[in-house]
Amino acid sequence: MTLHAQTSVAPPSGLARYTPIVSIGLLFFIFGFITWLNGALIPFLQMVCELTEIQALLIAFCFYIAYVVMALPMAKILEKTGYQKGMSLGLGIIALGCALFVPAALSAWFPIFLLAQFVVGSGLTILQTASNPFIVRLGSEESAAARIAFMGLLNKAAGVLAPIIFTALVLNGLPDVNQEMLSAMAEQDRAALINDMSVSLIQPYIGMAIALAVLALGFTKINLPAIGEGNSEKNSEQHSDQSGNADSSLNTPQADKRILQFPHLVLGAVSLFFYVGVEVVAGDTIGLYGSSLGVDNATTLTSYTMVAMVIGYAIGLVCIPRLFSQQAALLGSAVTGVLFTCAILFASDRSTSISDTLWGWAGIQVLPNSVALIALLGFANALVWPAIWPLALNNLGKYTAQGSALLIMGIAGGAILPMVYGGASEWVGGQHAYAIMLPCYCFIGYYAIWGSKKQTW
Repeated sequence: MTLHAQTSVAPPSGLARYTPIVSIGLLFFIFGFITWLNGALIPFLQMVCELTEIQALLIAFCFYIAYVVMALPMAKILEKTGYQKGMSLGLGIIALGCALFVPAALSAWFPIFLLAQFVVGSGLTILQTASNPFIVRLGSEESAAARIAFMGLLNKAAGVLAPIIFTALVLNGLPDVNQEMLSAMAEQDRAALINDMSVSLIQPYIGMAIALAVLALGFTKINLPAIGEGNSEKNSEQHSDQSGNADSSLNTPQADKRILQFPHLVLGAVSLFFYVGVEVVAGDTIGLYGSSLGVDNATTLTSYTMVAMVIGYAIGLVCIPRLFSQQAALLGSAVTGVLFTCAILFASDRSTSISDTLWGWAGIQVLPNSVALIALLGFANALVWPAIWPLALNNLGKYTAQGSALLIMGIAGGAILPMVYGGASEWVGGQHAYAIMLPCYCFIGYYAIWGSKKQTW
């Protein structure tokens, strides 16, 4: 079974018709849980392995760089296995990566943690490459952003839970720790606490590895439909004729370079690069920045960003395309991102007036204004991913799998931009380093207005 020239099957009846959406929803929940564990893992491993800030951000780098290294190989695998077997394989690879955390925790040797992160990222690459075009093709293109927004709700809800569950399981029975507290401890006490923290990783990661292996087996048993590409395939062939690149090799799925003939796809991949970069900076550095300020429960701070994203996804689910288009959602996200980023640069790192107003009245832990605004970036980021995917995959037809792989490679922004942030933070300080996000949001705005409509180079 290959990914090109598939035809859709008759819709199943009864409860079976919900199997595809529930199954893919489960995968998106897993994406979110595994991905946003990094928000807790980065400040945690900074303490366990006694790392500098830029060294700690290598955790995100190795996770996201797997998307670049493995995207095209995983697309080739999908061409051989089909979507469903590819999803099962991806779950199995993630289970292997989780299992590698056991020797990493026992040795507290940072390179093994990085290897485990790369393996987990490789498994997520094949899951993302298969599931995103799958959910786009499960219905009309006009409502695709709303479907992805629904999946995003599951993804970000898992992102809310992951740091909280991580902190409850891994730091249970241990004192609330942050970088400021560890630096003040006596060397012997600090070494004993670090050893206890490292060992506490073992049981949770063994449990995740077993659960993912069981899910991988389960995905070989369920019945998922083939996604159809009929009309879009014709459109892509017409586009090839117009651009003067049509020849007999277009009938094969191996014509990787020819996907570059679609400007809206290429620019979409660049937009995703910047988007994932700012999303990861907002989600994964908030714990590092909060820990440097001495904020309590720093390993849970990513949850604040994820809650803001859930609110944004919920708005998208209700309003797209009823009240505004995918392009309008994308432009609004870019403008909001610019405004929040500018506010971060000038916000107080002592006053808690923003969180006092927004959630302090509910008894939820309040944060310094600069940290609260980083969390609110989740709201600005929420609708970028679900808007870009359908815009970028429009009319790709037989190139859908390759186009998806190119978009997945854009996830490399999650590897590169946090490292840029880490370098900038050592130069100008953690708060002002968030200025690197401004040009990213500007490019996303360009794609919303012009880039997504560009049909020829």
